[in-house]
Amino acid sequence: MTYYLYHIPGKKIGVTSDLENRVHKQQGYYPHEYEVLETSNDIDFISAAEQVMQKFYKYKVDEVPYNKLKCNKMKINVTEQTTTFPVPVNKLKGRLIDNIGMKWSTEHGECLLTEESIKWIMKNVKESMYNKERCYVYNKAFARWFDNNNVTLTGGIMSDYRHKYKQNGIKLQTSYFELIREWADERGLYEHGDTKTQALKLVEEVGETCRAILKNEDHDAIDGIGDCVVVLTNLAELLGVSIEDCIEQAYHEIKDRTGKMSNGTFKKD
Repeated sequence: MTYYLYHIPGKKIGVTSDLENRVHKQQGYYPHEYEVLETSNDIDFISAAEQVMQKFYKYKVDEVPYNKLKCNKMKINVTEQTTTFPVPVNKLKGRLIDNIGMKWSTEHGECLLTEESIKWIMKNVKESMYNKERCYVYNKAFARWFDNNNVTLTGGIMSDYRHKYKQNGIKLQTSYFELIREWADERGLYEHGDTKTQALKLVEEVGETCRAILKNEDHDAIDGIGDCVVVLTNLAELLGVSIEDCIEQAYHEIKDRTGKMSNGTFKKD
């Protein structure tokens, strides 16, 4: 088997035996966007070369060398939003430990099973609402964990700017959405909460916000808007998505809209 040591300038150094699938299809790069630095039939040589070149180009060095990776031993299902594991939550930790070194790609970056990443998975994993024999994690949140913990194998725009700011000594704060989810999770809202109850809670908060606006009570209006955001964050989580994904989807729907202002609001064409 031939192994390829490839370089995506400004992004990463990697190894694969299948450039078409790994670099073109999974990572979305065309041939002119990367270069092959070395080819070899010796997996130990190419694995050592990968780490040497990662140091040379000043990228993060992989925790687990290529020849020690267990690629897709466990049959996971990766979608745009989630990675689903083929076992129930109570059996997941053992399966993950058995597959330490396993690596896979998501739209938000690459993921690697290590002792530390397994701890994160077990803290954030959710049982599938459709099949109790499966469970999942959100890819975007998992990628953020890699970014925030200085772990190799991340990718995408978020990790690019996080890496740049870290190099300049700037500490990025945890998002308020993450803090809201931690707060709600600690209080059992996601385990015992209900979408219908949260929807009614949202109506209540919107009503209080409108009341404050009509009375020109700016402080209460600001407080009400914040309360609405908290409820929306938790409602999204209970529905199996993140509030960030909801906002991103909404933005992409409105970004190219045209129209005009009428009676104090924007009306689309």
